[in-house]
Amino acid sequence: MADFAQILSEQQIERVIGQLWRLKQRVAKHAVLLINLGSPDSPSVPDVRRYLREFLGDKRVLDLPVPLRWLLLEGAILRTRPKKSAHAYASVWTLEGSPLLRTSARVRQKLEDAIGPDTAVYLAMRYGRPAIADVVARIVADGVTDLLVFPQYAHYAMSSWETVVVRAYEELARQGPQIRVRSVQPFYADPDYIDVLHAVSAPYLNQPHDHLLFSYHGLPVRHLRKADSSHAHCTRIPDCCTRCSPAHATCYRAQVLATTRAFAHKAGLKEDRFSISFQSRLAGEPWLEPFTDHEFRRLAKRGVRKLLVLCPAFVADCLETLEEISIAGRETFLSAGGESFTQIPCLNDQAPYIAFLAGRVRTWLDEPPALIDKLLPAV
Repeated sequence: MADFAQILSEQQIERVIGQLWRLKQRVAKHAVLLINLGSPDSPSVPDVRRYLREFLGDKRVLDLPVPLRWLLLEGAILRTRPKKSAHAYASVWTLEGSPLLRTSARVRQKLEDAIGPDTAVYLAMRYGRPAIADVVARIVADGVTDLLVFPQYAHYAMSSWETVVVRAYEELARQGPQIRVRSVQPFYADPDYIDVLHAVSAPYLNQPHDHLLFSYHGLPVRHLRKADSSHAHCTRIPDCCTRCSPAHATCYRAQVLATTRAFAHKAGLKEDRFSISFQSRLAGEPWLEPFTDHEFRRLAKRGVRKLLVLCPAFVADCLETLEEISIAGRETFLSAGGESFTQIPCLNDQAPYIAFLAGRVRTWLDEPPALIDKLLPAV
């Protein structure tokens, strides 16, 4: 290939590339696969137990040896948590079903409308339904040749972005090895994403308030260390999240701090008017701090009366935002002395987020095919 390219003029090479590209566009069938966390089929205790067994049985969520994970799940968590979680799900369930599934379905449809009929958009959930395996089977049956896997997570974590991508690639390798696959990387600091986050939040920021709390999903500290391939940076040196390092590519805490800093700069927030916390945790080991429920009490006792809460780790409102923040969190803050509590809605299916997704898809569609990628270095 290199010898052939050397005898061509620059204009001839450009014509060859253009012809290859047009040929590829005629014969390829592109599609996008959106993937989010998932939801039980209903808020009933059996359905919630089934969902939690799949979710917490994932080795990237509870990363324990199989015997210990089984013992913890079956011997402790699944004996008590399904009933409590079922009550929480029931408090946010809608006539259309799961809020997360309902919103995700709207996002899928709006994105497909935005990018046009030539590129299909599919939706799958990592746990529950529609299952990744079932959706991949449809993708293969529909004759898709080029697929963009688009995890609905702005930040990397092995229990979110990584498990989604690994599971999708496993099924694609098993069912559709002929499909060319790309995945969208975490977009936590993408200026376009920060613009979208700010655009959706601006109407709330313009209202009178005392403080903005960024509440992110929690992780065991151990996960940060495990994701650090150098094993010498995350949590091992002072100010590890603010000191530049390749480890930040897989460091959840560094990435949420980057999102917060970028948003604060965009919104012109003063440092004493915002803070960060982490929600959701299991007992038994250190998790990222400060904890959101503790912050609600602390802020109220400090004199914050009007609180805004933003949850950038979630692109769609779900149990963790609608129940844990807007219901339980509100009660905690108000009972501690607060007067006004507002959770800023997630990006959901709002127009700025659909435009962001469509922009990323169009960038992928406009990339040269693999054959041209191989040719260009030789030229």
